[in-house]
Amino acid sequence: MKGNILKFVLVASLVLNLSLLGTAGYKYYKQSGYWVSPFGYKIKKGSFIFEELDLKPEQLKAMREQAIPFRADIDRRRHEIAQKRTRLFTLLRAANPDRKAIGSAISEISTMQEEMQRKITDHILEVKASLNSDQQKKFLDLIGNAMKQDGQIECPHNQ
Repeated sequence: MKGNILKFVLVASLVLNLSLLGTAGYKYYKQSGYWVSPFGYKIKKGSFIFEELDLKPEQLKAMREQAIPFRADIDRRRHEIAQKRTRLFTLLRAANPDRKAIGSAISEISTMQEEMQRKITDHILEVKASLNSDQQKKFLDLIGNAMKQDGQIECPHNQ
């Protein structure tokens, strides 16, 4: 009798573990096809917001060449900020948290976020400068709508 109960528990545990592993794998697979854009919304990997504009082939090529290293830099910065946040939570978990170290970590994160925001803003202005007025409006509308859908901000539009 005890052997049957043990076998049942082992099988149940195996089924549970396999289902959790399958679920985790599926979620990873679904998310691996997307990345978070510099503007804060999900987009398919290999896609760029400016592809939705009516661009000339040379404009599209120039923007891709500019966007790929920019995207890599923003991803690197996000990763560094995530590491700083992990460090902050490690400090918070301490039995006697060091408030000075916590304040310093918060300050570092804030500075890094500000630098990243400035870099994103500069990039938007560079892209905008390379577009005609109709493309500029559509570009800013695309960014504004994407940010609005994610609930980040309410973007005003010139109607």
